Amino acid sequence: MQLRPGLHRIEAPLGERFIAMHLFEGPEGALLFDTGIAESVPGTLLPYLDAIGFDLARLRWVVSSHCDFDHTGGNAALAAVAPHAEFLAGRADVAMTEDVEVLIRGRYGEFAEPDGFDDPPETTAFVRASTGLVPVARALDGGEVFDLGDRRVTVLAVPGHSPGHLALWDERNAALVISDAVLGETVPTADGAPAFPPTYRDTADYVRTIDALAALDAELLLTAHYPVYEGAAVAEFLETSLAYTDRIDEVVSAELRAARTGLTTLELIRRVAGALGPWEPSAADYLIFPVTGNLERLAAAGRVAVGARDGLRTWAWT
Repeated sequence: MQLRPGLHRIEAPLGERFIAMHLFEGPEGALLFDTGIAESVPGTLLPYLDAIGFDLARLRWVVSSHCDFDHTGGNAALAAVAPHAEFLAGRADVAMTEDVEVLIRGRYGEFAEPDGFDDPPETTAFVRASTGLVPVARALDGGEVFDLGDRRVTVLAVPGHSPGHLALWDERNAALVISDAVLGETVPTADGAPAFPPTYRDTADYVRTIDALAALDAELLLTAHYPVYEGAAVAEFLETSLAYTDRIDEVVSAELRAARTGLTTLELIRRVAGALGPWEPSAADYLIFPVTGNLERLAAAGRVAVGARDGLRTWAWT
């Protein structure tokens, strides 16, 4: 659907959820932000472009918001029908945007060795089957500007969920397109039910990102997996997301103070999950992303000590 002049939102199925891609178009060409998974391109994107009479020859840039497979998985399928388009990504995410095995090991498998947590085999198989990647033609650092002819769209560096995460600021439309840069209190299913925790990773960067986005005073906020936020709902979503980082600090700190010995990451998560969200236990284990980020921030402040037990990382209040 077209939300503003030259700004389209295209939602494709993603299991019980959806992935929203965003098309910016003007007289001098068009930019697509994210491609979903491999099936998103033939199943949703191309039919939508055909329905609005969009000529693929006008597509100049394809920007991956970040490295996750549900945002880059359709890159190869789109490159096959738009080989002239330039594929771009945030510099720190380039390696994982070009190689699915690097993505699986470095991002989804990050906690396997230190914490004994990994995706189940069926999830990893789905990632491989749903992902077609291409080389990144140019790395972006934030500050780059795309001239569409009737307006300019600016790239923002918004790390936290991933190191190289990008957002786009369409100032003429007062529209901020952030993909997964900010994640509320829970990632929802398509019907709004809680699916799993907000999987930001670096808490310090995430908080700085929220503050920077709030300062833009956008009228329209577009994410990849949440509803469209307009007006007062924009600030409310950002404030709720920021407050959730404080909530994790409070709950985790209280549990570590009460513990007599250091806790592994999963031990800690399983003790506090009920206070942090309504998810099923298997989904709640994905708290390992934001909780680890908060623990690392607490450790950097000298409030938590990192140890080891039986080959797994532990955390203890100091």
